[in-house]
Amino acid sequence: MGLFIGLILRVTAVVLLCLGLATAWVVSEVHQGIREETAASADRVVREAQELAWRELTWRGSTGRFAKYAFPDWRSSHTLRFISPGNCVALTWAGEATLQQCSGLETAGRPAPAWFEGLYRAAFGEIEPIRRLVTLNRREAGIVVTTPDRGAAVRQVWRQVRVLMAAAAAMAGGIALLATLVIGVALRPARVITRGLGRMERGDHATRLPRFRAQEFDGIAQAVNALSERLRQTTAERTALTRRLFAVQEEERRALARDLHDEFGQCLTATGALAGAIEAETGDRPALRDDARAIGRITRDMMGTLKGALARLRPPDLDEFGLEHGLRRLVSIWPGRSVNPVAFNLSVAGDLSTLSGPISLSLYRIVQECLTNAVRHGRPTRVDVTIVRMPDRVMLGVVDDGGGDAVLVETGRGQGVLGIRERIGALGGDLSIGPAPGGVRIEATIPCEFEADQPPIRSDGTTGSDVAWRDLAA
Repeated sequence: MGLFIGLILRVTAVVLLCLGLATAWVVSEVHQGIREETAASADRVVREAQELAWRELTWRGSTGRFAKYAFPDWRSSHTLRFISPGNCVALTWAGEATLQQCSGLETAGRPAPAWFEGLYRAAFGEIEPIRRLVTLNRREAGIVVTTPDRGAAVRQVWRQVRVLMAAAAAMAGGIALLATLVIGVALRPARVITRGLGRMERGDHATRLPRFRAQEFDGIAQAVNALSERLRQTTAERTALTRRLFAVQEEERRALARDLHDEFGQCLTATGALAGAIEAETGDRPALRDDARAIGRITRDMMGTLKGALARLRPPDLDEFGLEHGLRRLVSIWPGRSVNPVAFNLSVAGDLSTLSGPISLSLYRIVQECLTNAVRHGRPTRVDVTIVRMPDRVMLGVVDDGGGDAVLVETGRGQGVLGIRERIGALGGDLSIGPAPGGVRIEATIPCEFEADQPPIRSDGTTGSDVAWRDLAA
């Protein structure tokens, strides 16, 4: 759950809690008010009954402690003003029939919902009748019983609660709206920081966050900016180191190829010549002649193996004829290396001759590694290599139907994919590995503007910057 939604839900919960507590308090106060009004109605009726009785006694002239009272009929509109709405008052004179009068039962409000009435009765129960004695000359002359109407009491409480809930709901809506606006404005820096971190995750280490008014968010922004700058520096250093390592690797490969060609090539050539000479001079010795022929065959096999190793260490066509010719030769010799019949196809769009040395050599090595992985880890019947040269970038795609899993290739720890990723990263490009019909698709995009920063590779495998670096180190 997002922080914004979480805060809104918490504010809503607090508002609802306050609304519930306020409702309970109002219900309790209204309930207590009903009891007090019931008692007050009883007291007012007692006073009114006593005054009526005294007036009657004075009119008839019957006095004395033991005089016989002629109690008046108190049921009149004058008496109703002493009874609170929703109450019924019963007056019983000594030895007389009970007289009852109710006030405003039909105007006590609309009926309350059944659920509210149930909750109210469960919480407060019934309101007990209020009893008061009517005394004349210190004698008990009658009794007044005031009983609140049960339905009228519930309706009165519901009317108060409904008014409160309407006002509280309006206030809660206003509070929720204002809280949403305030929280949204307060959390806006979090969204800006999140977007900045997303750009950093995608490799844009030049991302910088603005200053924020809130001290906490501003501190986070400054820390993110410092981290972005450090990542930028680290990435630049790693890229430079990777480029240097690949340059040194190619230099070592070329040096190794040169040594193999000069030493082993000459030795194998001499061995082949000696074997031919021995074979020519041993016409009368068949066994020795067969041994010389066997030595010649072994020497030729070793020469073929050495030639293949030299081609892998130092692509001969890349320096002389360019990247496209080197790739076509590489693709053409692969069918002879695979056990199963595989169709290797190369498609080139655009002029590859203008690519710089580092990009050309890296593309050649990437294709070489992709072909090796496709044949070594799968059983393809077709491998398609596509290179498209655009004004600002070059795109490479290698697709096979060998049945590999793109997820395993993407997350694998093999040195081949790691080397491809490092080469492309050193050139500032992007690598994507995904599924293809029956196999795996590897796509790379390398910006061509990177060429301007890279000196061309010399015929001995070094660059102008390498020579300058060696001279400076010397």
